[in-house]
Formats: sequence, structure tokens, C-alpha cells
Amino acid sequence: MAPRPKQEDESEEKPKGTLDVPRKKSLSMAPALSTVALIEEDPWEMLELQDTGVKWADLDTKGKILRVLINAAKLFLLVGLLYMFVCSLDILSSAFQLVGGKTAGDIFQENTVLSNPLAGLVIGMLVTLLVQSSSTSSSIVVSMVSSGLLEVSTAVPIIMGTNIGTSVTNTVVAMTQVGDRNKFRRAFAGATVHDFFNWLSVLVLLPLEVATGYLVKLTDLIIKSFNIQSGENAPALLNVITDPLTHSIIVLDESVISGIATGDPEAKNKSLIKVWCQTASNTTVQNVTTSNCSDFPCWELKNVTEIINIKKCNHIFVNTNLSDLAVGLILLACSLLILCTCLILIVKLLNSMLKGQVAVVIKKIMNTDFPFPFAWLTGYIAMVVGAGMTFIVQSSSVFTSAITPLVGIGVIKIERAYPLSLGSNIGTTTTAILAAMASPGETLGNSLQIALVHLFFNLSGILLWYPIPFTRLPIRMAKALGQLTAQYRWFSGVYIIFCFFAFPLVVFGLSLAGWLVLVGVLVPIVVVLIFIIVVNSLQKHKPQWLPSILQSWDFLPLWAHSLEPWDRVVTTMAARCCCCCKCCNTTEENEEMGKHENMDQEIEMYDNPTMTNIRKIKEVKKTSDSCEIFKATSL
Repeated sequence: MAPRPKQEDESEEKPKGTLDVPRKKSLSMAPALSTVALIEEDPWEMLELQDTGVKWADLDTKGKILRVLINAAKLFLLVGLLYMFVCSLDILSSAFQLVGGKTAGDIFQENTVLSNPLAGLVIGMLVTLLVQSSSTSSSIVVSMVSSGLLEVSTAVPIIMGTNIGTSVTNTVVAMTQVGDRNKFRRAFAGATVHDFFNWLSVLVLLPLEVATGYLVKLTDLIIKSFNIQSGENAPALLNVITDPLTHSIIVLDESVISGIATGDPEAKNKSLIKVWCQTASNTTVQNVTTSNCSDFPCWELKNVTEIINIKKCNHIFVNTNLSDLAVGLILLACSLLILCTCLILIVKLLNSMLKGQVAVVIKKIMNTDFPFPFAWLTGYIAMVVGAGMTFIVQSSSVFTSAITPLVGIGVIKIERAYPLSLGSNIGTTTTAILAAMASPGETLGNSLQIALVHLFFNLSGILLWYPIPFTRLPIRMAKALGQLTAQYRWFSGVYIIFCFFAFPLVVFGLSLAGWLVLVGVLVPIVVVLIFIIVVNSLQKHKPQWLPSILQSWDFLPLWAHSLEPWDRVVTTMAARCCCCCKCCNTTEENEEMGKHENMDQEIEMYDNPTMTNIRKIKEVKKTSDSCEIFKATSL
């Protein structure tokens, strides 16, 4: 037999330890390499808020007292910031009413347009966006139905539109966490889950209502079955706390918007800023000239009501000479500044307070399900909590905007925020029902029927998109959008502008042109969208069912099926703007430094002009190089 190669013999003669080292290394590395693909970070996993401070048991008496005082101060500061946050939302609503309130009233006067259900839907959205209050827009609709200007069936799409319009507030609030990619992903998904629920509910229930009228028939049956009598006004729970501050800043006369919507000619010339907060009315019988007599003047007896002003309001704009638009813009800027500041500080305070055992307890309370077999009840209990909290604060926007930062920092899961948002939809309708109960007897039926339409619309949406886990499409859609906006953060602004402003305005403009134009433009767009959705679903689950060309969108230009080219455009534009700003700031700083060193430079230029020119060339080159480096880094 041939002898073995020399290298093999030499390798066998090596010490045993030298052979084991590489073998042990390879054996120890193999499991790590084989499990790398299995260990992936879940972007929706709730973060553990670690307590980096000293443990309570390790503190002395002085340290424990100091920690208690600091936590108490943080708690009081958090309550104060929440109070300012709610007040700023109230002022923001007043500002939007001053800026666009009369326009909203004029929009509601387009009765011929309102007969189109799709136009009524977008009008409800636009009016709610203008006044930033679904309660205000709903009360306008109720007053128009009560006065006979609108039928209940015509008002149903408008009520659906107000449901969509009120969800923009918490979506804008989520934008305040755009600085942190992970927090923004969760916050934006937690906010838009409310949007998708409203959009999907309208997409299914509006055609069903137009075809069958089930909401109108159901609410009419309830109104006729019960002997409902007029009651008291809805209780002002949170307003008792916030009104002293907000009413010292601005008080609005909301009857002006309702007057414009109902066709009152005097309301158009009135200001929305309330001057007299306490008035009295005196009704007398007087002779009033009638316009029916052609040959000679004639009179008839009528009740004439005279308003007597008793006490002026105490807000800061009571004696202002500014227009409603100017006051609205001032309040809009100030309220947005306070709103963003409060939200940023609230998030920072929550991050500092929710640590260690406190975070564990809160997460268990908010996110733990009931034990089997009652786990399915957890979401419905969350709905009750959301409805109760919304009833207390009397605003679904305030409640959903308050839980959005909590979703962002990982205290509340999106799966738990979803039923809380659904409960807030129910809570805001109960307030409207109690408000309708205070209507006069002759208008009580119509007012209460519209409020019940709002309630049963939300209940129908919950039956569609919650009881069966498979049908909870809003959660999956919100997560997909959150993932997309976390990767391309500029897309969040595109989403808000398109869904809440551009699309309603386009549909409203087309509805003014008539049914034929509206159908001729929207039907092809809807068909294309349905085709894209079906093909995307088949590409993901059953690509073999599609022809080879449709198994991917690669046959299209890259800009038509990917956001990468658009992202490069946005990034390039942002880099150029930032580079220009940086270069301008550098030039200004050089000019300021040149003023202080003017004498030295003059002497240097006189003594050695060549060195002075070289120094200038180097400074210009340094500035341009820094700009090029900044631009390249941004790209």
C-alpha cells in the first residue's frame, strides 16, 4: 500500500490540543450561523422600558423622600400638561370655526348637491375638518333636519362623513413622534387604525344604506316604538374644568353657523366672536307691514322678539377690531404650538415615569387578556372603557389623541388601541343622543333619529370589522401603513393631505358638475384600484394563478410601483435646502467673524497680500467642501 502523504503524517503528529482548537471553534460557531435567519426583530414588539436608576431598596431615607417628591411633581406636571392639551384642542376647534365656520355653513346650503350621497359624505368630512369638531357639524345637520331643510335620508351620508373627518386629529398628533422611527411606526399605526375602520365602514354601509335605507328604517321604528320625551341637556363633565380657561381666551356664537346653514340672511353679517354672554329676550305684539298688499300699505299683528344685552363676555377678544379670520389664524398658530409642546413633554414625562415595575403593572392592566374561556370578552371591555372615557371628556378626538402617544412609546398595543377607538366612536354618539334629548318636542323625533343613525352606523361597523379576528382588517392595514411611513416618513404627510383634503375636494368638485361627470371619472379609477388590489393579493398568495407578466410589477417603470425613486427626489430636495441653509449660515458666521477681525485682516492684507488671497481661497474651498460632504451624506 502506498504511504500516506507527508503533510497528512505531519498533521497527525501535531499536539492534540492544536487539533481541538479549530474543531471546537467550528462547532461552537455553527449554531450561531444557523440561527441568524431565525432571530428577527419584530418591529411591533412592545419595548421594555428599563429602569436605569437606583433601586428603591438601595436608597436611604433621604433618597426615598426625594424620589417620592420627584415622582409626585412629575405626576402633577403630567396632569397639568394633559389639561393644557385638552384646552389647546378646544381652542384649536374654535380657531378652525373662526377660519372656516361661515364657509362650512355655506357648504351646507348646497341642497342640490347634498342629494348626492357621495357628495354628502365628502361635505360632512370637509365641514368637520373646517370646524375640527364632529359635535358641531352634527349639530348643524340636526338643526337643518329639524327645520325641514334636510330629510333624514339625505343627512345620513353627512353623518358618515363627520365620522371620518373627526379621525384626522389623532393622525396629526402621531406626526409629533416622527423623530423616532420605531415610535412613529407604532404611533401612526395606532392613529390610522381609527381611519381605516371609518373608511371601510363607509365603503360597505353607504352603498347598503342607499340601496335599502336600513338605518333610516331602523331608527324610525325605534322612535315610533318608544314614547320619548324631551329631557335635559347633556351633562358638561370635562367642560366644567376647561371652560374657565378656554372661555377667558375666546367664546364663540355657534348659532351663527347654524343660522347660515338654515338660510338666515342676518347670520352672514354677524361675527362668530361672542360679545354678550348674558342676554334676555322680550317678546311683544306689534303691527308689522306686510308685502302682500299692492295698492296700499297694510299691517298685521306679529310677535316681535327683542334681544336685551345684559352682561359682556370676559374673553380677551371681546372688544377686538380684528376680523374673524385674523383672530382665527392667531388662535390657530398659538393652539398648534401649545398642542405640539404639550405632546412632546407628555411623551418625555411618560418615558421617565413608566419604568421598571410601574411599566410592568400598566402593561399588564392595559394589554392582558382575560383567562380562557373569557379571553374574547377583553376587547369588548376595552370598548366599554373607551366609550366611558369619551363620555367623560365629551370628545372622541381628545381620547384617541391621548392614547396615540401611549401606543408610540409601547405602553398600549395596537390590538388594544383598536377596541378603545371603537369604544370612543360609541361614546361620542351617546353624548349626541343626550344632546338631542334636550330638543323641543316638535323637533325631538328628527333630532333623536339622526343621533341614533350615528350610533347604529358605528355599531354596524363594529359588527363588520371586530367580532371575528379574520375580519379585523383595520389592524393589518394600519400596520402596513405604519411600516411604510416608518421607512418613508414623508409619505405620512402625503397620506393626510390626500385622504382628508385632496380626495374630498376633488369629489366635491365633480359632484358640482353633476352625476354623469362624477360617475364617468370615479368609476374607471375604482375599477383600476380593485384590479390592483386583486392582483397584489394573488401575487402574494397564489402567483401561479396569474400570467407570467402579472406575477410581478417589474414590467412597469420603477416609479410606478415603488417609492424608492420618489424617496430619492424628496431626499435630494431636502438635502439641497439643508445645504443652502448651512452655506448661508456659514457665510453669515464668516461675515460676523470678519467684522471682529477687520483690523487684523487689514494689517495682514497690507503686509502680505499673497497670503491674504490664499487664506480667502482656502476659506471658500472649505465652505464648498463642507456643503458637498453634507449633500453627499444626505443622498
